[in-house]
Amino acid sequence: MLTLYEFSSSGNCYKLRLAMTQLGIAFRRIEKDITRGETRTADFLAINPNGRIPVLVRPEGKVLPESNAALWYLARESPLMPKDAFQQAQVLQWMFFEQYNHEPNIATSRYWIHVLGEREKYAEALAEKQQKGHEALRVMDAHLADHDFFVGESYSIADIALYAYTHVAEQGGFSLKAYPAIGNWLNRVAEQPGYVPMEA
Repeated sequence: MLTLYEFSSSGNCYKLRLAMTQLGIAFRRIEKDITRGETRTADFLAINPNGRIPVLVRPEGKVLPESNAALWYLARESPLMPKDAFQQAQVLQWMFFEQYNHEPNIATSRYWIHVLGEREKYAEALAEKQQKGHEALRVMDAHLADHDFFVGESYSIADIALYAYTHVAEQGGFSLKAYPAIGNWLNRVAEQPGYVPMEA
């Protein structure tokens, strides 16, 4: 059985829980509270020297950190991965976009506001995060205006990667009212077989 080291309110960890549940992959969860430094202990650093979650561990002990790398591993040769090579590259395109343009702004804002409750402390930095986060949301909304999902005609791990923090973006101070295509897409994702909410 796979083991997932996670912080349950993390969207990066939720990506893997959602994918494994939808694929029917058995796994166990081990909670690590990042707000208490539980990923900086010697025991955890022996698992992932980078001291970050999520970490996916295979039954024989092989370790795979980084959420999108683990997501790609889980989805290989599954319905969540397109068969076409160009579409597989497009999946990577959106996953890189998520980690470079989306997550650093939307997820970080949510962490400061929702998890830490320190909006005032980070007010100056939040202004920049909000601007860049809305830039990412505009790119997504424009794409989704003409597409049901991010790659091809089917739900894939590209959608899972972007859904994780987008569907809770309002917890980071982002209103989604100006993004109707995103709103419709969020509903489509939540209607997929095997869907589970982040806080389940």
